[in-house]
Amino acid sequence: MYALLTLMALVPLLVAAQVAWLYVSERDDLRSAGERQASSFVELPALRGTVTDNTGRVLAINTTRYDLAVDPSIPGFSDAAPRFYANLSELTGRSAAYYRQRVQGRSSPRYAHLTRGLTESQRTAIEAWDVPGIILEPIFSRRFNYGTTAAHVLGHVSSDGNGLAGVEAQYNDFLRGEPGRRAVKRDRRNVVRAVVGGAVVEPKHGESLVLTIDLVKQSIMEQELQRGVEETGATWGTAIAMDPQTGAILGMANVPTYDTNRPGSFQTRHRRNYAITDRMEPGSTFKLVGAAAAVEQGLVSLQDTVDTGDGWAVFHGRTMRDIRAHGEIPFSEVIAQSSNVGMARIAREMERGVFYQYARNLGFGQPTWIGLPGEVGGTLKRPSEWSGTSLTSLSIGYEVDATPLQVLSAYSAFANGGTLMQPYVLAERRNVTGATTWRAEPTEIRQALEPKTVEKLLPAFVQAVEDGTATRAQVDGLTIAGKTGTARKVSAGGYTGGYRSSFVGFFPAEDPQVAMIVVLDEPQTHSYGGVVAAPIFQRIAERWAPSIPEVQQQMLSSEATFADDGEDAPGSPTGVMQAAALSEQPSAEAPELAPLPATDSLSTMPDFRGHSARAALHYLLARGVDARISGQGRVTEQYPAPGADLPDVVRLACSR
Repeated sequence: MYALLTLMALVPLLVAAQVAWLYVSERDDLRSAGERQASSFVELPALRGTVTDNTGRVLAINTTRYDLAVDPSIPGFSDAAPRFYANLSELTGRSAAYYRQRVQGRSSPRYAHLTRGLTESQRTAIEAWDVPGIILEPIFSRRFNYGTTAAHVLGHVSSDGNGLAGVEAQYNDFLRGEPGRRAVKRDRRNVVRAVVGGAVVEPKHGESLVLTIDLVKQSIMEQELQRGVEETGATWGTAIAMDPQTGAILGMANVPTYDTNRPGSFQTRHRRNYAITDRMEPGSTFKLVGAAAAVEQGLVSLQDTVDTGDGWAVFHGRTMRDIRAHGEIPFSEVIAQSSNVGMARIAREMERGVFYQYARNLGFGQPTWIGLPGEVGGTLKRPSEWSGTSLTSLSIGYEVDATPLQVLSAYSAFANGGTLMQPYVLAERRNVTGATTWRAEPTEIRQALEPKTVEKLLPAFVQAVEDGTATRAQVDGLTIAGKTGTARKVSAGGYTGGYRSSFVGFFPAEDPQVAMIVVLDEPQTHSYGGVVAAPIFQRIAERWAPSIPEVQQQMLSSEATFADDGEDAPGSPTGVMQAAALSEQPSAEAPELAPLPATDSLSTMPDFRGHSARAALHYLLARGVDARISGQGRVTEQYPAPGADLPDVVRLACSR
């Protein structure tokens, strides 16, 4: 026992001796190691850049909230605590007893968390109380100011602020910036304290994005698309608008949509950007390819007669049908009336490689590189993979897959004189000071069509809207060119009973400012694109028109020339194209009218009933007769009656 007690008494002496030895021999090394262990850095988060529309309206922004905690061990807190709890209760609506219990029941002696998500004004108020031991920690979060608006363009972010979809994902590296850091000290309780004069690396805040879309136009597009999907019972719908001269996306909408502030609350299909992720057989909208190739290669002119027979024909053992029999019609009518038989007869005279090259030149079978995640490239088989029926099937938009954006890009090339442009949705990037660091420039992909080919084809696509398959796309006083499309859906290698219906067009036809496509999946009320998709296009175009100066000017000129009541009445809500514009169009529609007197002067009134307003106006203007037209479509009433002496002014009433 005495020996054991003696040894135990020596232990403190041995420890003291060892400490003294370490102090003398390794003092400097241990002090440096201790300082390194106590020293640390905390991250200074970078602000994620904002996203605005092309007018500067903020669509996505970082918001700062604050978490409140206290260190009760700090001298002076206990004295200020009752007043602090009372003030905090009044500020947040929670009872003072709740906060008192949070402090008394804390698990750490130096830290008690009280509340989360305080606003900037609440933070300012708390700091003004000047209570010792207060800890306010900033927490950054992403806020999308308009919820569902432009959801599929903007995308959304994860809980840690990284982009997961849309431009938030595509340009995440530019938006997020680079965090900074600050030197701190940690004591033995792991409590962090700032180092006075310590090293600070300031964060590099993210760049802001300026999009090509306009918030107001985008909202209109979404409203009308939603209305159209609901009215037709479609499973989904998409609409895209583009500036055909530059490739800038003016609007992109999908239904169903989702709230970008709560993406997890919506199904995957709500977050799907059908405009670029879903391929479809484009149907008759693809007839642009065959028509352009045939005209440019000199196989046919718009005036040439094509025999469509009784509305059906057999090609390589497969029967192809039209909606109704057209008989022998000009090639312009083949386009305007969307004759499958007529287009197939023209296409089968074409070499496979020629047709394929025109389709490739117009952007089919390849991505558009719009700058949004998830885009697919579509499918266009090489001629070596074609079957005997492929050429005629392709001529009417089957055996090819394309996204709605690819179809729109092709029609934008048609609208601007033949140049395929790269679509883009990002206009600018700006740094934290507002200086522009990058600006988009229109990018020409290739010259897909010759300008003279576009000039020849344009009247046929205008005619498709005036009195063809797309009359429901008409806007009073505005010239629209376009094409309808209706294609059966493919599933598991075969066609289902459902359809995809579409309309794609541009306006004004003489100087296109907007190209737009509307696609509906499985509409229940009707399957034809001219019945279900064209009206959506019409409503969007009509509501957009007043905000586009070039379009508004044409509409006002038209209203001043032709008013509903037959009198000159500027500002009237309806009307038709101004006479000068009409007189420049080909007079191919004149043969539809009753035979005229042999002389150039018109002495008696023909029977215009049943003919198009454009054809009647053409006929009258060519003979120097003033015409006053109300409505659009085909003539239903006329004054004077057929056979009467022709007055100075002819009045026609038209209806769709």
